[in-house]
Amino acid sequence: MTTRPLTTIGFDADDTLWQNEQYYRLTEAHFTGLLADFAEGPKISERLLEAEKRNLRHYGFGIKGFTLSMIETAIEITEGKVPAGVIAKILDTGRDLLSHPVETMPHVRDTLEALSGKYLLVMITKGDLFDQERKLAQSGLGDFFDAVEIVSDKTAVTYRRIFAKVGDGPERAMMVGNSLKSDIVPAIAAGSYGVFVPHELTWVLEHVDEPTEAPRFRKIGHLGELRDLIDRLA
Repeated sequence: MTTRPLTTIGFDADDTLWQNEQYYRLTEAHFTGLLADFAEGPKISERLLEAEKRNLRHYGFGIKGFTLSMIETAIEITEGKVPAGVIAKILDTGRDLLSHPVETMPHVRDTLEALSGKYLLVMITKGDLFDQERKLAQSGLGDFFDAVEIVSDKTAVTYRRIFAKVGDGPERAMMVGNSLKSDIVPAIAAGSYGVFVPHELTWVLEHVDEPTEAPRFRKIGHLGELRDLIDRLA
């Protein structure tokens, strides 16, 4: 009996299965416009990023934490003088983020359809639970997945746990995503393949160097190339 080298494939969600960061960028641009009377746009964005870094351990990843960070930044930038109307508009932008339509990435549906039934497919994503469940439902991709894992962070321990529970362990698994820091480096550390699919708008806090020396690191231009890569590995 031949043991298959790969049985389980994990997929990141935001900016791998569907667009996400572009909506944050638009929201940030609107936010800096609201505070234009108090500071220059680049300064506001810098302070917002600092707030996001500080608040990750308190609020985690996702829109709610981003909205709270915008409010905190507005208070800091204005030295506590931010008008109530501006706070209300910030809250409105956060709610808009939570209701934006889902735009799937190119080749996603065809790729999942081709792999479904041949491999165990699991969506592994960070972010707000309700928001990620909403996006998965609206995307129409849910039926392709054997499991969905919405986690607070992605580490080697996370991938070992998920791939042991869903599949045959990390050594016979692959993680596909656009974030080197969250999707690729820790998956490889867990013993899995890490397939990097770059996205032009990946969040700056997810940037690290490509682990080009790692034997299980792979890079493709888009998800349409994934099936050929898997065939070569198999």
